[in-house]
Amino acid sequence: MSLGTFIHKIWLGVKKLFSGLKQELKDAIHIGVVIVDAMKTFVFSPEADILTAIIPGNLDDAIKTKLREFLPRIVTEMKLADRCGQLTDPNEILKCAIQTLQTIEGDWVSDAAKKNFYDSLAVMIAQVAADGKLDWDDAKVILKWYYDHVYKAAPAEPTI
Repeated sequence: MSLGTFIHKIWLGVKKLFSGLKQELKDAIHIGVVIVDAMKTFVFSPEADILTAIIPGNLDDAIKTKLREFLPRIVTEMKLADRCGQLTDPNEILKCAIQTLQTIEGDWVSDAAKKNFYDSLAVMIAQVAADGKLDWDDAKVILKWYYDHVYKAAPAEPTI
């Protein structure tokens, strides 16, 4: 069996695993991907409400509230906003985090390190959205599959 065939079979297994998830967990996976993608592409604007800009408007209000509470905590716990430790406003914490992300460029940080950071951030967000019902290792594999095979492959907003 070739390596390509082997990897294809693994992705088919992950696809089957994703298909068998409860809808709330599929939604949580999608939320993690969408929010991190929005953070990666967000154009910094001091006037913008970052939380509103990166949290999709079509989410349930309870999930939005939970994400508004936990996103600043997540970026602080990931040491993303260490240089802004004195900030308490969630929007200011996220602005600082996004500014920090924008400075993670250059030869000193590998693309793999940046990708791993974003992957971890997406898993944490998905876990918050799933109310802790997603296992870290499972979520990491499922998020990677979902991002590559559903989200990135879709021409527009994917349906779950």
